[in-house]
Amino acid sequence: MKYSISRIKLVCFIIITFWTVMLFSQQSDNSGKNEVIEYANFLKVMTSDNESESLKAIKYIESNWKPEFEIMVLELLYFSRSTKSDFKLLDLLHKKTGKNYGLDFNRWYEWIWSKDEKLAPYYHKFKAQIHSRIDRHFPRYFSDRQDKRTIRLDEIRWGGVRQDGIPPLRNPTMISAKDADYLDDDNVVFGIEVNGDFRAYPKRILAWHEMFTDTVGGIPVAGVYCTLCGTVILYKTELNGTQYQLGTSGFLYRSNKLMYDKKTQSLWNTIWGKPVVGPLVGKDIQLEYLSVVTTTWGEWKARHPETTVLDLNTGFSRDYGEGVAYKNYFSTDDLMFNVPSPDRSVKYKQSILAIRLPEISDNSIAISTKYLKKHPIYKSEIEGRKFVVLTDKSGANRVFFTENIDIVDYDGSTIATDNNGVKWNIHENHLENSKGKILKRLHSFNAFWFGWKAAYPNTILIK
Repeated sequence: MKYSISRIKLVCFIIITFWTVMLFSQQSDNSGKNEVIEYANFLKVMTSDNESESLKAIKYIESNWKPEFEIMVLELLYFSRSTKSDFKLLDLLHKKTGKNYGLDFNRWYEWIWSKDEKLAPYYHKFKAQIHSRIDRHFPRYFSDRQDKRTIRLDEIRWGGVRQDGIPPLRNPTMISAKDADYLDDDNVVFGIEVNGDFRAYPKRILAWHEMFTDTVGGIPVAGVYCTLCGTVILYKTELNGTQYQLGTSGFLYRSNKLMYDKKTQSLWNTIWGKPVVGPLVGKDIQLEYLSVVTTTWGEWKARHPETTVLDLNTGFSRDYGEGVAYKNYFSTDDLMFNVPSPDRSVKYKQSILAIRLPEISDNSIAISTKYLKKHPIYKSEIEGRKFVVLTDKSGANRVFFTENIDIVDYDGSTIATDNNGVKWNIHENHLENSKGKILKRLHSFNAFWFGWKAAYPNTILIK
């Protein structure tokens, strides 16, 4: 034990010395020297096991206070293991900000995010260092990436797990529908179809893993489930000849899981499908997404008896019972991690159907699934392109471009009828009439309202 403590002290001393030298070597003016001293004191609070040294460093921070310190003191408090330091840091926040949110970290974050971003020049190094104690992979997300980003660094929060700590399912075993005796007909599944390859991913399994990577219908894909914001999105992971190996970073942005790619350790926004921090930023990378249908196992296998489904034997030990994973979170409207400017137009976790055309614009539409259940045929347009949403008896939503076809009737299952009496067969990726006319699918997925609104503040809500 003595050896371990000594070793920790030595490592902390080396770290502080290294960053001090680095900062001095890069900046020689008085401002730069002050930044070196500031950063050294934040490191002391972060790493020192000497209570008096830590309190002395906090005193320095208080005497040289800047607005840029708010987020750093908050994050020190969040990760602090010292009762005395906790008290001093909290008292410092109260005194310097005039806010009294106690240990309600979500309120502190929301208050900071309500203002313009104000970060110290060394904040990215601080963020890398404070998270390095959790996972050796984490520093690379932030080190020297202060200018390689499209989102606020202070909005990136640790989600409570290490890199791939929620283990993705890589090339998981799929079984036939008749062999899936562990599933009941009312169990929720996420259904996909790629080039005639039909697959179902039960929510009860995927909620424990939040991602699968595989080749489906000859296409390399990643299915990403952000349980916190209710999205299941299917991405093609090959773009312009590059295959991106994606995983779970362990971090969140606006309560939405951030992915990472193994080669560059860039952070990717799950809803946007593009890198937001790291060397891939600015390279015009945005993954193409495909449709995912949230439905019941009984409805999906009736439509697609040839479907395969995840094997219950995933290689991991989990309680895969229906409704077990995230039971408490899904049972209330409370958020685990907050977002800036939350919108109460509908309940936070009201499921919406997300519709957009990312190849054309960032404009988007969010339609409440409650509204769609009452209106199983819903017609509208986006960016001048007309579409229809057909909602079946299970509540599953499918969206199709309609061109000049006017769908007026739907049997709630597999047949839609237009205003000329022409019947259209409903397939997963298109509508087709008896003459072979095809109306293509508009790719869509479901999400919780609060998460979608946080990603697209200007979205149009239909409720």
